[in-house]
Amino acid sequence: MNEVTAKLTVFFEAPFWVGVFQRTERGRLYVSKVTFGPEPTDPMVWEFLLRNWSKLRFSPGVGTKPPREAANPKRARRLAQKQTQEVGVGTRSQQALQLQRERRKAGSQAESREQRQAEQDRLYQLKREKRKQKHRGR
Repeated sequence: MNEVTAKLTVFFEAPFWVGVFQRTERGRLYVSKVTFGPEPTDPMVWEFLLRNWSKLRFSPGVGTKPPREAANPKRARRLAQKQTQEVGVGTRSQQALQLQRERRKAGSQAESREQRQAEQDRLYQLKREKRKQKHRGR
């Protein structure tokens, strides 16, 4: 059976509040980063989540290790408390976000390269037309 888990971490990254959505599905971690601006309240975060979950652009999946099951309730409570006190983003999340940035950057570089080449071709064609016109004596 496939288990899907989602986690949201909200933290202050000067000068804005940032939220990192982590979704684990089929043993792969997908991450999306959102900038909230001023400090969001719990209802604001919940409303944002309900309205924009389908619009979030998640990073490509990164392999994860399955979490260890807690042996007893005290340990589970300690782990939960530790996770709520964590500051920032986990390293797997950072890797996933970095991978997403790199892919977006590569895509935009390819697009700008094509635009530059198209502009050069257009200018070359204009130059050829101008030379033809001169050659014809007009």
